[in-house]
Amino acid sequence: MPSKTPSHARAASGEQSWNAAGYEENARFVSDLGADILSWLDPKPGERVLDIGCGDGALTAKIAAHGASVLGIDTSAALLAAAKARGLDVRAMSGEAIDLPREFDAVFSNAALHWMTRAEDVIQGVTRVLKPGGRFVAEFGGFGNVAAIVTALRSAARLYQGNAALAHPWYFPSPRAYEGLLYKNGLMCERIELMPRPTPLPTGIEGWLATFRKPFFDQFEGKVRDAALAHAVELLRPSLRDEDGRWWADYVRLRVAARLLPR
Repeated sequence: MPSKTPSHARAASGEQSWNAAGYEENARFVSDLGADILSWLDPKPGERVLDIGCGDGALTAKIAAHGASVLGIDTSAALLAAAKARGLDVRAMSGEAIDLPREFDAVFSNAALHWMTRAEDVIQGVTRVLKPGGRFVAEFGGFGNVAAIVTALRSAARLYQGNAALAHPWYFPSPRAYEGLLYKNGLMCERIELMPRPTPLPTGIEGWLATFRKPFFDQFEGKVRDAALAHAVELLRPSLRDEDGRWWADYVRLRVAARLLPR
């Protein structure tokens, strides 16, 4: 039976938190799949690169391996600690409030910008730190990303009297909308693509939900939480679990390469 407790009485903070070990187990595919967008960046020896939302530094380290001088920023203390353990130069800073000098040849981001819903603040920060002619290369969730997952979570929120807003805390723009936002803030798109990319989940849909939507389920208590999870999983089973029993995420990625316009 649906819970009769008002949602405000059990609401979670809604803030996403990260656990380095859990991320490694359930979401290592995020950086593993970043090779293509890293090729768009094509970092050169001696370049200064900013990595927004660097996480545990898996891709930051690959940029540095090309001979670039890389600074990674993130807001998760746990993931920053993991990045520092790789010997990387990282600091705590939000991509929505970048406070750095204009010293970067390139700004890069993989699988992070969809968590930053103040997209224009991010883009303005990018333009502030890029040298003349500098480039911006990113991949993140685009229009239609995890649509089935969001729909299943919204159904669970409705059935169990939860906060449906916690089902979709992200920013997933269309190419046209994002290209317009870039141009408005001084960046010219050289390449932009919206790409469906069904992605296998090594620990199933439960592992994905535990990693990326813990705040949604934390709004519920005890058996209601378990029931909400079971409801979402069952709704997703026909569309995201294949005949061999493997789970997939219905990812749609937006890839962009842009360059700072002359001032």
